[in-house]
Amino acid sequence: MDFNLKNKTALVTGSTAGIGFAIAKLLAGEGATVYINGRTSKKVDAVVKQLKEETGNDKIDGIACDFSKPDEINNLLTQLPQVDILVNNVGIFEPKAFKDISDEDWFKFYEVNVLSGVRLSRTYFPEMLKKDWGRIIFISSESAVQIPAEMIHYGMTKTAQLAISRGLAELTKGTNVTVNSVLPGPTLSEGVGGFIDDLAKSQHKTKAEVEQDFFEHMRPTSLIQRFASPEEIANLVVYLCSTLSSATNGAALRVEGGLLKGAI
Repeated sequence: MDFNLKNKTALVTGSTAGIGFAIAKLLAGEGATVYINGRTSKKVDAVVKQLKEETGNDKIDGIACDFSKPDEINNLLTQLPQVDILVNNVGIFEPKAFKDISDEDWFKFYEVNVLSGVRLSRTYFPEMLKKDWGRIIFISSESAVQIPAEMIHYGMTKTAQLAISRGLAELTKGTNVTVNSVLPGPTLSEGVGGFIDDLAKSQHKTKAEVEQDFFEHMRPTSLIQRFASPEEIANLVVYLCSTLSSATNGAALRVEGGLLKGAI
């Protein structure tokens, strides 16, 4: 299947590892021009080199940007003033008791997880409308609907992304621009993998036992009863980036293993 992405330019934020990396790799494999993003130039350069080797696509570049720093965001927008596809994937998470979440924590999570996508979309979205083609995708989470008690501040940011995504989609009426959000469930990203490894060692269990325990007690409604792979999330995202998804707009698409019951 040809996703018709060879003449498209994409920016995937937070793409040096995990879901973002998997999305960038699939887009590059489809022949798109892809911009990698991470917080340090060293890491970004290494991933650009890796993806060029793995995909055979030389149209891969990178821009370092810490999305908690507006000046670095402005620098990114100066270097890359226009894209066809924007995947707002960058995000932070941290389990923390509600009573311990400071005002600074709330603002930090909102700044990185929510305002990153707002600031980029504010620049790229009007240009997409002028060209009458574009894709904006917010990588939200099942936590947007089923707020985790162990990190309420994170869940808040994921819910906010759904609102922004749907609101922007309302501004695309009659155009070939689409804005959608994707809700992954528990995914075996780099950070989660490290957490599982540490937990297995501390509890003297295998990783398989830790995973089984997690889904039995923390996410019992999951139908697949396992962590998704980043590639499974990326498959849906890349479809939404393509010309084939032209009738999907303003949607919140679930790829959470059946964890959520009922409609969003």
